[in-house]
Amino acid sequence: MASNKMIKNWLQENKITEVECLVPDMTGNARGKFIPAKKFLKEDSRLPEGILAQTVTGEYSDDFWELLDTVDGDMLLEPDPATARLVPWANEATGQIIHDCFTKDGQPHPFSSRNVLKRVLALYEKEGLTPVIAPEMEFYLVEKNPNPGLPLKPPIGRSGRPETARQSYSIDAANEFEPFVEAMYGYCEAMELDIDTLIHESGAAQLEVNFIHGDPLDLADQVFTFKRTVREAALKNDIYATFMAKPMADEPGSATHIHQSLLNSSTGENVFATKSGEYSETFYHYMGGLQKYTPYVMSLFAPNVNSYRRFTREVSAPINLHWGYDNRTTGLRVPDASPKNYRVENRFPGADVNPYLAIAATLACGYLGMKNKTQPSEAFEGNAYEEDVELPRTLEEALRGLQEDQDIIDILGEKFIQLYTSIKLVEFGEFNRVISSWEREHLLLNV
Repeated sequence: MASNKMIKNWLQENKITEVECLVPDMTGNARGKFIPAKKFLKEDSRLPEGILAQTVTGEYSDDFWELLDTVDGDMLLEPDPATARLVPWANEATGQIIHDCFTKDGQPHPFSSRNVLKRVLALYEKEGLTPVIAPEMEFYLVEKNPNPGLPLKPPIGRSGRPETARQSYSIDAANEFEPFVEAMYGYCEAMELDIDTLIHESGAAQLEVNFIHGDPLDLADQVFTFKRTVREAALKNDIYATFMAKPMADEPGSATHIHQSLLNSSTGENVFATKSGEYSETFYHYMGGLQKYTPYVMSLFAPNVNSYRRFTREVSAPINLHWGYDNRTTGLRVPDASPKNYRVENRFPGADVNPYLAIAATLACGYLGMKNKTQPSEAFEGNAYEEDVELPRTLEEALRGLQEDQDIIDILGEKFIQLYTSIKLVEFGEFNRVISSWEREHLLLNV
């Protein structure tokens, strides 16, 4: 096979001795195994199907056995040579390759989040359209915190002091963490990640990295890799990096903003623009789809119990379904751009998303809007934070929506929706069994 030859040459050229065989799990984190490079292409790679069905705590849903229709047998893995990258933090010459998952009869595994994204992209391909996306990733640097019972704190920077004030876009504040930034950029360059600008966001020790626009699957792979990379660069500097949506009570949340546009696959022209430079009917239908279907997929944009703490007024996170031109108070923003760069910025996803599922969900919403010719509301003018809260307030509420629209179920896969819902309900149940310090402080002797 040509792909095997490509991988073999890559292993030899980089003198790689060990390969990380990676599969994104339901949370978007890396599962897999290490294989000696000399055995990598000789082995019939397999992993248990169960790794796709685990909660963030490592548990399984009650529907695990029924939905898998298996006794936790193996699934087949196929390496994607386009995802081959060096692992710069490893002690020896190590490579990583993301693998696609297949059932034993050779079908794309329905529980693989990478396969879910491929399902959505295939719909666009049939329509002669090519989606283009550009993610923006926010995250926090925090002091090492081995005790989960203690609140997180910003790390000490070069000045010897932690941040205490909001320093959005501050150059000097970003330079406080220059050793981390240098390590991160060095790792990203070695891994050929297409990152662009870095800014200091509004939270204490909160940073944002933007990616160069490109193919959705490739960018999902890059974000998947980037999150590991940032954590490793932080550990090298004796701190943590976290992609929690709301890691600190008094600081803004962290998001994964997804810029998206559509090209005519034959001509390469942006179909969001008319020939006269106006926004097209396709653009408005796409926007209408995002407005209509986002409530159904919110659990993919906000996948954890912590995610819903981010949706509060006046802290750079949306609270309703409005859209607007260059309006950051709305969940769907249309940036100022020339016609060839017309695009939509989806501001709903948190930093804690599985990138494959978040990208699949936003593209699915836009696709349904185009197919059904869904009309959006009028563009919102003014401060959307002054409007009513329209988004789900808990993971449980959002999960109910995921099962309420048959079009979304058909696009993402019925079995996948069932398993995802089951997994996340287990997480929600586990979370609800935890008694918080707030409850002990205010209810112990007062009720």
